[in-house]
Amino acid sequence: MTSDASKLVGDKLILRGLLFHGYHGVKQEEKTLGQKFLIDVDAWMDLRTPGQSDNMDDTISYTDIYRIVKHIVEGPSQNLLESVAQLIATQTLKNHDQISAVRVVVGKPHVAVPGPLDYLGVEIIRYRTTDMPV
Repeated sequence: MTSDASKLVGDKLILRGLLFHGYHGVKQEEKTLGQKFLIDVDAWMDLRTPGQSDNMDDTISYTDIYRIVKHIVEGPSQNLLESVAQLIATQTLKNHDQISAVRVVVGKPHVAVPGPLDYLGVEIIRYRTTDMPV
């Protein structure tokens, strides 16, 4: 049995450990006080041309993806981390047609569980489809 993740080979842009304060969650205190969210993004695209040209016009700036993440995490409250991740993935694919797939990890480092942890969260992988809205 082959998972969809096995298709994800090749070049990608990598953003790790993006930290933002947001108001996502189902509990009222999460929506009122907010909390920190830790985000990782992988964006698959062919990097041969920018690798050869050394020209910024041939790639996507990490800052463009960073701004998408920041806008969503610091934006309107979502109940679920799944929704936050989906919004990031969808907007990234919508804004950058060179990207064929995107992986988004959304973590909550400060959760009320009885024991030490780095974070709890979700990971999603989304692929560009031919019927994707522009």
